[in-house]
Formats: sequence, structure tokens, C-alpha cells
Amino acid sequence: MKEITCQEITKTLKTMCIEAATDLPKDVYQQLHQKHDEEDSLLAKKTLQVLIDNANLAREKQMPICQDTGMAFVYVTMGQEVHITGGSLKEAIQEGIRQGYTEGYLRKSVVKDPLFERTNTKDNTPAIIYYDIVEGDTFHITLAPKGFGSENMSQIKMLKPSDGLQGVKDFVMKVVNDAGPNACPPLVVGVGVGGTFEKCALMAKKALTRPVDEHSEIPYVRELEEELLEKINKTGIGPGGLGGSITALAVNINTYPTHIAGLPVAVNICCHVNRHAVREI
Repeated sequence: MKEITCQEITKTLKTMCIEAATDLPKDVYQQLHQKHDEEDSLLAKKTLQVLIDNANLAREKQMPICQDTGMAFVYVTMGQEVHITGGSLKEAIQEGIRQGYTEGYLRKSVVKDPLFERTNTKDNTPAIIYYDIVEGDTFHITLAPKGFGSENMSQIKMLKPSDGLQGVKDFVMKVVNDAGPNACPPLVVGVGVGGTFEKCALMAKKALTRPVDEHSEIPYVRELEEELLEKINKTGIGPGGLGGSITALAVNINTYPTHIAGLPVAVNICCHVNRHAVREI
């Protein structure tokens, strides 16, 4: 039995909050450089260079890459042989978010109630937490702060099985075109296909945490990712919505078995600041 203290979890989450807000993941950073070299439009190339310079400055100064430091999405993969000591796992995670956003001087963007009491909680809690229980004694945390400029551009649709593959393609393209410049492209597009209403949304969200230079291991899904990325980059929306051939850095698709009567599809849009931090305790 592996024991992990709540104190260690809180300390880890605090560090991850600050890292995710100030240090663009290596895969995204490298992709920005690559797409800068591929872009033909001078304005688009200049825009990409501004994004690269901004990421460099944020890392050097330990300041947020974007003023919207997001709502925290936490995904915990926990082995059955792990024993959490010293308190509640949920509260340890929330306290880590609280300390990270407070001590890191990150903008607090969470309100207490969505409708009737939209007052700021002043510490960016509560975070959105998901758990996956697996065999063994692993304890893996993924933190992905998500800004709402791009989150608000996301959509979900319960397609009919008869809509088929073309229906999925059409819906993804609709969501990207609806977002236009408002999601701060170049985008990372997370797609969930299958499962149920809530499952496909979670898959789309989790797809954003996959490195942008990695494709699905399923051959036909990989082909779909490549096809959609090519189509999205032909829309001409471009970096910052100012035109160009680089509208998205990646399309990441996750799939899951579904009901005979359904074809759920969710598209979770993320801006170029596709923040995530990963730790194993």
C-alpha cells in the first residue's frame, strides 16, 4: 500500500498552478515555432512571433501568459493501492488551487453561483475535479486551467447515427467557423465522439491535454485528425483572426462506445495558450 499525504498533494497542485499559468508547455511552444516557419502571410507570421515573444516573456518574468488564468480542471488517475492520509483528497486539491492562485498572484475568475450570486470566490476555487481509479499504486495529476474566451466557443451536439462521419466533420467545422477570431487562434481543437452527453464532453476536454504533436493510436481516428486540421487551416481565419494558413495547431480526437441510437459529439475549443501541467506523486 502506497501512502500519499494531503499536504504533499496540496504542495504539488500549488506549484502546478503557477507553472501552468506562466510556462507554455514545450509541445505547444515548439509547434508555434514550427507553424511560424510554415506560415506564408507576413501579418500572420508576425502575429505568431508576438505569441512566441509573449510566451518567452511570461516564462522569464514568471508572469501569466494570458490575463485569463482560467478555471482549474484537475484530472486524477489514482491506483487502487494508494492510501491518502491526513485529510480529504478533494479538499487537498482545492487547497492547492487556492494557494497556487493566491501565492502566484494569478487572476481569480470563479464566481460563487452561476445565476443569482455571481460574486467572486476570491481564490479561484472550486476547481473541476475528475477521478479515474486504476490498478496499482500510481498517482497521476493533470492540471489544465481553461480560460473562457475559448471555452465559450465550445459546443456539443447529439447527432443521429445516420449523420455518420460526415456529420461529425461538418459539426467540427461549424464550431471552428462559429468561433472565428473569438477563441484567440491558432487553436487546439479537442473532440469527443461517442459515449453519452457528458462523456463526449469530458473526452473533448481531456483531448486538449494530449501533446499537440501526438495523434490518436487508432488509424482511422488519426486520419480524421489530420483531415480536419487541414480543413481548419484552409478556412483562412489565421493567427489572431487576422488571416493566414495557421488557424489550428492540432485536432485531438477521443472516442468511446455509444448507444445504438446515438452519435454524441463535443468540440472543446482552446486558444493557443493550451495550458497543462502533469505530475506523478
